Amino acid sequence: MNMQPTNVMAPPPPKSLSAMLLPLPLMRDILIKTMFRMNLDLVSQISRAICLPVSVTQELVDMMRTQLLVEATGTLNANNGNEMGYRLTDGGRARALDALGQSEYYGAMPVPLSVYAEQIERQSIRNTQLTRDQLEAAMGHLVLPPDLLSNLGPAISAGRSILMYGPPGNGKSSISNGIRDALDDKIYVPRAIEYSGQVITVYDPIIHSAAEDDIDDPNSLRRTSGRFDTRYVRCQRPTVITGGELTLSMLDLVYNPIARTYQAPLQLKATGGIFIVDDLGRQAEPPQSLVNRWIVPLEENKDILALQSGEKFEVPFDTLVVFSTNFHPNKIFDTAALRRIFFKIKIDGPSQDDFLKIFALVARKRKMPLDEAALVHLLNLRYPEIDNVYANYQPIFLIDQMIAICEFEGIPYQMSPALIDRAWENMFVKDEEIQR
Repeated sequence: MNMQPTNVMAPPPPKSLSAMLLPLPLMRDILIKTMFRMNLDLVSQISRAICLPVSVTQELVDMMRTQLLVEATGTLNANNGNEMGYRLTDGGRARALDALGQSEYYGAMPVPLSVYAEQIERQSIRNTQLTRDQLEAAMGHLVLPPDLLSNLGPAISAGRSILMYGPPGNGKSSISNGIRDALDDKIYVPRAIEYSGQVITVYDPIIHSAAEDDIDDPNSLRRTSGRFDTRYVRCQRPTVITGGELTLSMLDLVYNPIARTYQAPLQLKATGGIFIVDDLGRQAEPPQSLVNRWIVPLEENKDILALQSGEKFEVPFDTLVVFSTNFHPNKIFDTAALRRIFFKIKIDGPSQDDFLKIFALVARKRKMPLDEAALVHLLNLRYPEIDNVYANYQPIFLIDQMIAICEFEGIPYQMSPALIDRAWENMFVKDEEIQR
């Protein structure tokens, strides 16, 4: 396969406190909260917990000593390279409790938003070079129309918005997942970012898959460092998939009033990756409202978020947005909204030949022997009832139905016209008058 991975430049570790570009009071509070909560007393331990080089951590500890918040214990730890031990003073513990009352956040130092914006530029999804071979490999398990990859490839490589539409059950969700699989390079996701003195957590282990060779626990005392700024986690490009549960509020900063901390919204967690809005039109919010929320991000590559104080600020928007709907676009969008979605790709049902290919593939996978008489019955008698309209989901549905019947009846897996008819009856609901 002709692979062309994107070479993403790793964020270098900071070399000094001044290079951190963070407010000193914020760094002070995170340091002493971390020492207090995790009961740490060695610089090597603290550096791992706050994800900073030992030299920068020592610089911060020394500064806290001059402020009488931290003191040396006067003992060396022979088990840890004869490191000097440190502890919080009474004033340091009081300050830690006061700081925890303002925000429960401790651990990894955040990355300033302006610094993260530079890393986003270095690892932009718009810099990906996707080849036909990569896309075919990712979609190889699907039977697709020959021209679909030709339309889909440029859309993905452009990193612009995509609308996939067409009748239900024809693999729009599977194609969306294939797009995710085709983008197999790594990027760097910050554990947290800082704006205006507020910390916003970004890294989410549910969404972000850490690279196997870089699985990293900020609380682990055996974690290696030095290869890159460990305030970041090296991950696969993220994919966020939402469906009918998506609401506009899920695209806002999430504030925890008890911990007094912020969590990044879904689209910020998806930065550098893919945001899939599946089943558009099934949400409580009208499709037009959802797309209106994306107008500024899609056009200007920036999003606008708001703090609890009401202060609004800009964050980079570097995400491939994929909308998928069973509705005709002209019925759920106005022309202005459609104009802002860069690529529109129709996903139709399979031809009869492709339907038979899918049917044979599913049957082989399910260990269901094919039967010529059953297939002739299906194609010549049953499908004319629905005007020979084929869908990708139907082979799986019909074969699984026949398997369920065989298992219930205690007979070997088999296919017959009679079993086809029983499976067919469960695939559709007849329009019958409701009797009162």
